[in-house]
Amino acid sequence: MFSFDPYAELAALREFAPLELTSPDFEGGGPLPLFAWSTDRGGEDRSPGLQWSQAPAGTKSFAISCFDPDAPTGSGFWHWAAFDLPADTSTLASGEGTTAALPPGARVLPNEARLKRFIGAAPPAGTGIHRYFFVVDALDVQALDIDDEATPAVLGFNRHFHTLARGVLMGTADPAER
Repeated sequence: MFSFDPYAELAALREFAPLELTSPDFEGGGPLPLFAWSTDRGGEDRSPGLQWSQAPAGTKSFAISCFDPDAPTGSGFWHWAAFDLPADTSTLASGEGTTAALPPGARVLPNEARLKRFIGAAPPAGTGIHRYFFVVDALDVQALDIDDEATPAVLGFNRHFHTLARGVLMGTADPAER
């Protein structure tokens, strides 16, 4: 059904230790909860809860993102990108996809809608089931030197070189359901 997994491609470039990433709100490979859909599609634009396993020694911070590679853009669609989460973080409750709700020191970059928060799924009709990759990286630096208006792709590039471990959790959204 899907042929491109951007995170498998990145793993081929550089090996990362695994982080087990789960959500109390959806099963890996299963549909996102309604609240994680866009308000335009009956949802709440609310990020799902995330929890991850013990990070490896040397972890100084975390970066988190949500990416839809199936958006009909040629470059995918970034729904969320946050970084500089403290090293003692191992869980985020549902709805903590904004700077104000994240632990102190964490930063959120503008998503594709140029909003500094999580925006929910809204796959266009006729584009099939979309995949939403939630990714948590344990980083070897306390803070990344990234401009507050940078794109999530810039974060992805910078975090790639500082990642000690990575957890990936994929949820789906079917436009035929909304």
